[in-house]
Amino acid sequence: MADSKNTEIKFGTDGWRGVISDNFTFENVRIIAQAVSEWVNRDLQAGVKTLAVGYDTRFLSEEYAKLVSCVLAQNGINVFLSNSPIPTPALSYGVIRTKSVAGIMITASHNPAKFNGVKIKTDKGGGAPAEITNKVESYLYQTPVQTMDFNQAIGEGKIKKYDFKVDYLKFIKGYIDLKRIRRAKFKVLTDAMHGSGNGLMAKILKGTSIRLSLMRDDINPYFDGGKPEPVVEYLSGILQRVKKEKFDLGLVLDGDADRIAAVAYGGDFIHPQKILGLLALHLIRNRGRTGGIVKTICGTTMIDNIAKKLGVKLYETPVGFKYISDLMVSRNIVAGGEEAGGMGVQGFIPERDGTLAGLLLLEMMVYQKKNIRKILLDMEKEFGRYYYERCDLELGKGRFDAGKVRSMTTLLGQPVVGIKDFDGIKLTCADESWLMLRPSGTEPLVRAYSEAKTAARAKALIKYGQELLQVK
Repeated sequence: MADSKNTEIKFGTDGWRGVISDNFTFENVRIIAQAVSEWVNRDLQAGVKTLAVGYDTRFLSEEYAKLVSCVLAQNGINVFLSNSPIPTPALSYGVIRTKSVAGIMITASHNPAKFNGVKIKTDKGGGAPAEITNKVESYLYQTPVQTMDFNQAIGEGKIKKYDFKVDYLKFIKGYIDLKRIRRAKFKVLTDAMHGSGNGLMAKILKGTSIRLSLMRDDINPYFDGGKPEPVVEYLSGILQRVKKEKFDLGLVLDGDADRIAAVAYGGDFIHPQKILGLLALHLIRNRGRTGGIVKTICGTTMIDNIAKKLGVKLYETPVGFKYISDLMVSRNIVAGGEEAGGMGVQGFIPERDGTLAGLLLLEMMVYQKKNIRKILLDMEKEFGRYYYERCDLELGKGRFDAGKVRSMTTLLGQPVVGIKDFDGIKLTCADESWLMLRPSGTEPLVRAYSEAKTAARAKALIKYGQELLQVK
């Protein structure tokens, strides 16, 4: 019985996620909390142990967070429980501020409304690596769940309500150049996508001359029937408003506000791949920071060009911010980012943060006295313009033939000059175009990615990738 249950809980690239009332149940959440308790009590150093627990705006997230806290408390672990929905990076920063040995965040990030999830954070605030999540998985079902009454735990001081936003907002206000931003009069629109990043940017920019407007900043666990994911198909509202109302910059946060997308003056979507390039250039050229840049295997070739011209080291990782996080701990990294919009920067915790990344784009505009569209055009002129495509596909009854893809020597008329298979399969052609296929680590999908110097070839490659995945 334990083995069959065990298949219901499996940590992927960014925690464990499941469908509410299907496999994401009160019982399974308690089982995970017990396994985390076993890991903390058995594998971490002796002494008083404390965990930070947070949650987002999803359906029942607060209740799940309380369940987790009660199990931890009964297992002798002190808990700082957020007193309101918070962004994941606020919880991550709070792990350090409270000197906790780890953190647990209840969120399914960008997944549809029917999902919820659990993310584990290390004592440094980053995503838990495989060696930790594997250990937690090994403790599943090994010990009966021990829990206690929530009000009793509060009364005995085993669970303490904590405002993680206070320290988080103080840090961000100190990180960005508010003194320089204060007098700027750019017009900015932020779409919170009904997530836990609602209202924070307004608090940070209060007292400045920035004309900030907010949209979808209310709590709606249904997420308008879509996904709180900062990708173009869910952003028609902000694209139209930026164009119609002539905003200088549009910013989008995902459900737990750890990811970012942006919109340029005129209503053009700025792909997160380009946001990483903008952040790296701003931090190195405008703010004088030194260090390397990290991208994932499906990252744009533009980042290679930027690193080469700036003379900085480029690192490439599998998909998943936890791999970038590991490098931010062990190496000197200025900026690291993934194609899905997760951006981390030097001088912060090794964690992605949509709010901070968005404010740095605004800061870049203030430094250069240009709107983001003009800055973007300057970057593409200097480092090349690349067209990027991605699609998510559900496989049929079979699986795509990985061996067949790996053995290809040409791709739509171009010779294949490079193959990488440490995360999916990526084929690179002589003209710098490429196609990549990989299973998602967070959803039952296969993702196809492509990039080329022309939109036509990028679209042709993604279409070809779709054909390869249409298994009979």
